[in-house]
Amino acid sequence: MASEAVAPVGSKVWLWVRRVAVGLAGVLLLLVLAGAVYEFFARRSAASAYPPPGRLVDIGGRRIHLDCRGSGAPVVILESGLDVNGSLAWYKVHDALAKKTRTCAYDRAGIMWSDPSNGVRDGDHVARDLHAALTAADIDGPLVLVGHSLGGPYIMNYTRQFGGAVKGLVFVDASHPDQLEKLVPPGKEKMKVELPVAVRALSALAWAGLPRVLSGALSPEEDSAVTPARNAYTPTSLPRMIDELESLEITLRQAGTFRTLSDRPLVVLSGAKPYPKAVLAAQGLSEAEGRAQLARWLDLHRDEARWSTQSRHEILPDAGHYVQMDRPDSVINAVNGVVDQVRAGVED
Repeated sequence: MASEAVAPVGSKVWLWVRRVAVGLAGVLLLLVLAGAVYEFFARRSAASAYPPPGRLVDIGGRRIHLDCRGSGAPVVILESGLDVNGSLAWYKVHDALAKKTRTCAYDRAGIMWSDPSNGVRDGDHVARDLHAALTAADIDGPLVLVGHSLGGPYIMNYTRQFGGAVKGLVFVDASHPDQLEKLVPPGKEKMKVELPVAVRALSALAWAGLPRVLSGALSPEEDSAVTPARNAYTPTSLPRMIDELESLEITLRQAGTFRTLSDRPLVVLSGAKPYPKAVLAAQGLSEAEGRAQLARWLDLHRDEARWSTQSRHEILPDAGHYVQMDRPDSVINAVNGVVDQVRAGVED
């Protein structure tokens, strides 16, 4: 009798569990569908609410957003780092530089307003895209290239391939070809380029609206006039940023094959502000280890300054990695100084 009484109870529990599971699955499905609908209309809204400030240049079946302001030569080209900001990364310096000479910020493939590319996103392909965009826009030089973070290796790859038009460069807390090996303490293995699972999941769920909901947390540098536009395009920019990250080692290796800028004017700007506690925690570093890593970072920048016979290295204790945000005046002065040097060389 006891065994007969247990069976119906067990069946009822199992039936209840199944009903709850089906109910949760249904709720989850509805949330996903709602997110997908939300994302569809949000993307349409972004396109109308935040149109590109520059022009979309056709480079053969897809378009690159090129935002040029001002007039004069040489033409300054602003290359952003590995993030979703694209051309908006330079909003604090773009107009000021345009008072001196023609200055163009742009978005790499799939970032902000530029169309995505199905190809590899290493340094060589980025350089070819930029060259194609400049050619289509009838910009043939002379050029002054300005690169922030990974933008440093990107402009070195450009100079390696199309260096005839490049007359000067500015590195804004730029990455170094050897950083994966030399930023780690002596005796330890080189850094590994590993994408957090959570970020990869966010990218995969871009169509369901999750990155849009979290866009502020994904780019928390600061709130500004350009933040709404950047956040509106974060869901489409994030997967392309990941493509670039996955090609990081290739990009650095390509840039490392070219380290001689001859007598081209070069300014190397280094953000030397101590790492915030959140950054130290994310990397698992103590304050002492953070100071040691920052010292190695500055040593890499000293090496970059040796790539040209006409170089200047400026260390900024009150600026973090985004020097153009923390100390826009230093970027403006550095770029304008290189422009003056290029103009003087042309006149001579």
